[in-house]
Amino acid sequence: MIILGIHVMDLHMTWQKLILAARIIVAIENPMDVCAISARPYGQRAILKFSQYTGSQYIAGRFTPGTFTNQIQQKFMQPRLLIVTDPRTDHQAITESSYVGVPVIAFCDTDSPLSYVDLAIPCNNRGQKAIGMLYWMLTREVLRMRGTIARSVPWEVKVDLFFYRDPEEVLKKEEEYAQQQQQHQYSGAAIQEQSTAEKATFDKTIENAPGAWGDDTAANWDSPNWGE
Repeated sequence: MIILGIHVMDLHMTWQKLILAARIIVAIENPMDVCAISARPYGQRAILKFSQYTGSQYIAGRFTPGTFTNQIQQKFMQPRLLIVTDPRTDHQAITESSYVGVPVIAFCDTDSPLSYVDLAIPCNNRGQKAIGMLYWMLTREVLRMRGTIARSVPWEVKVDLFFYRDPEEVLKKEEEYAQQQQQHQYSGAAIQEQSTAEKATFDKTIENAPGAWGDDTAANWDSPNWGE
């Protein structure tokens, strides 16, 4: 739908197509016959989590030509259903699926090509969080239809696990966390040393005080004679 030159998506249609895609996935008896593909970096973590929870296969990164058609390849596979993140970047996988008769479910933007796509889910397939959210919703519906999780109970897996994470940002956060832990250790060691030093000073003061344990000076004091 186009309004004043702006492409507007019907979210109700997106939800309907998502439910239909989940029903198709559940209809496949062996989950390993489903293959999720994403050459786009933003979708690679999402398909990894999708495959982890649904038991399907995945291909993250560059798709090797001949994976579906060349039987002498080491990574040759024969899926019964293909799920692609972007028909434009995953065009090689879609083309090969048309040669072997594998149906394709694709997340499609307003300008995505629909050649050889059997089920198009209208959505934003370029956003970092949009891709993660869509795969999270699809995974949840698949598990609900299989009876793995209850529909009346919220899914315990957070959507953040499906979001793309920049390796440099993750490494930077890990370094900051390590520095904070190191500072806490240094602070704790310094406090412990200070407490030990204060305790030693206190014990020495007690030992040197008149009348302290082990000091005989107190025995020579004249006790007052209260009877006088």
